[in-house]
Amino acid sequence: MDVKDFEIHHSEIIPDLVWFRTKKFSDLRGSLFTTFHKEVMENYIPKDLEFKHDKFALTFHNCLRGIHGDTKTWKLVTCVYGEICQVAVDLRPGSPTYGKWEKFIINQDNQVSVLLPPGFGNSFLVLSEAAMYHYKLAYIGDYVDAADQFSVRWDDPKLGIDWPVKNPTLSERDKCLDNLK
Repeated sequence: MDVKDFEIHHSEIIPDLVWFRTKKFSDLRGSLFTTFHKEVMENYIPKDLEFKHDKFALTFHNCLRGIHGDTKTWKLVTCVYGEICQVAVDLRPGSPTYGKWEKFIINQDNQVSVLLPPGFGNSFLVLSEAAMYHYKLAYIGDYVDAADQFSVRWDDPKLGIDWPVKNPTLSERDKCLDNLK
């Protein structure tokens, strides 16, 4: 895959949010697409960072994960199987776009990847029977896991996210969250 095979898009809602689409090769065996290319991504994250590890989450229909984040991790996210409603929320204090969000429908056919800067809340809802979600993470120092992340209610009225469901399946963590102050 060549760098020119990536379409690069900047959000019209939150200019610091970037999303990518790559070309897909298909034949009688199936399909192949790329979600990461160092030469493309290094233009969008700080020079002293590199992606350190990947995580995959298999999640079932109507499950909503998030809204979670931290102040040091860059996340490149995509759905490699199934279909999701991806939401990115700017939760950086002092940001001119604080509280604004953007949503993407991502599936194995459209090859969309979203790059979330530190301070963004990350969330997704599974629209298909199941979905495989991929996180690629870049940060300095140790990974910020759940205990040290910030979290916001999925249905916080101050955010007003237009989710396509009213009663998603939530983790215990997500059921107990407060609204933004």
